[in-house]
Amino acid sequence: MAFLLAIEGADGAGKATATAAVTERLNAAGLSAAALSFPRYAETVGGWALGEYLAGRLPHAAAPETAATLYALDRFESRPHLIELAETHDIIVFDRYIASNMAYQAAQVPPDRAEALLQWIEQLETVQFRLPAPHLSVYLDTPLDVARDLIARKRKRSYTDDTYDAYEADLGLQARVRANYAAMADGAMLGEWVTVSTVAGGALRDPAEIADEITALAMARLR
Repeated sequence: MAFLLAIEGADGAGKATATAAVTERLNAAGLSAAALSFPRYAETVGGWALGEYLAGRLPHAAAPETAATLYALDRFESRPHLIELAETHDIIVFDRYIASNMAYQAAQVPPDRAEALLQWIEQLETVQFRLPAPHLSVYLDTPLDVARDLIARKRKRSYTDDTYDAYEADLGLQARVRANYAAMADGAMLGEWVTVSTVAGGALRDPAEIADEITALAMARLR
């Protein structure tokens, strides 16, 4: 079974960039590494439904439990592909994984319901849907104003032509998502966490430097 490394963070944190760079570095170091990004909008029914929802094309809003089930379904449908990668590689690098579902859906309920929803989603994904928990989750901690600017620079997404999707446009939601990620990291939900800041001295860090740091964290645990 491969080592599972999840790169997590709110929108605009640079997860996709870090995932690609870390995977490249691990392969260059002689390991067999594969990247896997969620949601898989074009590959699963759950992913397609999520794209429609985030683009605002569904006729009604989804309750947090409903949205959580769609995100989990996307991974459940992807489970055979995930297992195949895990059996043929040394390490899988995730651009978003189970914790993303937990952070975003718990941000949409009152604070007194958040903990119960976090636990419910963890059970749904790891027990009912039998998805393996990550061995290490890396939280890319990015200030909200910096993340907002980075979202605006994103390349065109497959599911929407808008600058911000339904989650990205809600600044209050994004702030609560960041708080949930920090709480999950502090509480070691799903396993071990490491927080990596994407800003230093008030300036955005070089993505290559961030990728080097994450690669070193993974290599240390693989040894």
